Amino acid sequence: MIEQRLSELKRNQAQGEQQLLTLDAQKRELQATLQRISGAITVLEELLASPDTPD
Repeated sequence: MIEQRLSELKRNQAQGEQQLLTLDAQKRELQATLQRISGAITVLEELLASPDTPD
């Protein structure tokens, strides 16, 4: 019974670690996407602020 529980806990731990790795990768991808969006917003705001830029 103890060995079975130990095996189950180890399995759960491995699954949790894998999920954490996946979430970390997703976080990095989302941060990169948000950085690109922020850059695009900055460029568009600068274009709007420029008096000689057509709408």
